[in-house]
Amino acid sequence: MRPIPVESPAFFHRGPSPLARLAFFGMLSIALLFLDTRYRYLEGIRQIAAIILYPAQRAIEMPGEAVAFVGRYFADKARLAEENVELRQALTAQGPVAQAYPQVRDENERLKTLLDLQGRYGGAGTAVEVLYTGRDPFTQKLFVNKGVQGGLAPGEAVLDERGVVGQVTRVFPYMAEVTLVTDKDQAVPVKVERSGVRSVLFGNGTGRAPDLRFTAPSADVRIGDRLLTSGIDGTYPPNLPVAEVVDIERDTGQMFARIATRPLSGVDRSQYLLVLGQAAASPARPEEPAESDVVKRGRGRGRRG
Repeated sequence: MRPIPVESPAFFHRGPSPLARLAFFGMLSIALLFLDTRYRYLEGIRQIAAIILYPAQRAIEMPGEAVAFVGRYFADKARLAEENVELRQALTAQGPVAQAYPQVRDENERLKTLLDLQGRYGGAGTAVEVLYTGRDPFTQKLFVNKGVQGGLAPGEAVLDERGVVGQVTRVFPYMAEVTLVTDKDQAVPVKVERSGVRSVLFGNGTGRAPDLRFTAPSADVRIGDRLLTSGIDGTYPPNLPVAEVVDIERDTGQMFARIATRPLSGVDRSQYLLVLGQAAASPARPEEPAESDVVKRGRGRGRRG
């Protein structure tokens, strides 16, 4: 038997057709859009809907944001690890340069002071660099990198940025020997900066500080006084710092006081020095008359008498 077709109740066939409904709601939507654009009637409704739907919107976005955050975290961690390795390598490479910066800065300050001294003496000074010290441990000498070709001559004063270092004693074509003020054969005429008392500073050799000799116990010399070159020897220009008084022993039973000093210059520690030419020193001392000339003058005066 064929199945009997079941027809829908007449109730479901009532009302407008689907096409009519589509047209109606389409026109209604266009009208609402026009009214909202013109008069903004639905602005409040949209805000309320946005507030109500915001938690749902955030709940939907959170998984994606969490995944993106985790990805950025690990990417940043890997990038920071690479940068850390690169910075460590750069720091290791620049370590020697950074450690040498204080020495370079101090060296520049010393060179600037030497240039100022050179300008003070009208360019009569020659800047030199220390090559090495003398081999004899019982002498206080060093060698510099200029000699006859550099215009140096024996007897010229040598100083650093703090004071007198010594004197040029021998000159070679491309280097020169400098005897320090601490050498036992070196003597420097000095005066006390505070009182003007004159004396002579003598070196005492390796390991011993220079001292003032032939100074009376009653001389106006105190501990802490600075000693400057007096300039009376014609070698050292006057008023160059030489040493500082560190100890005084006054014994009234002795003819001279024992006065120990400390050199103000770097002596054997300075790397760059300034050699002052003869033009910076006092005029040369006149030659002493020969003994025969003195005898002749005496005879001539006797005859005239």
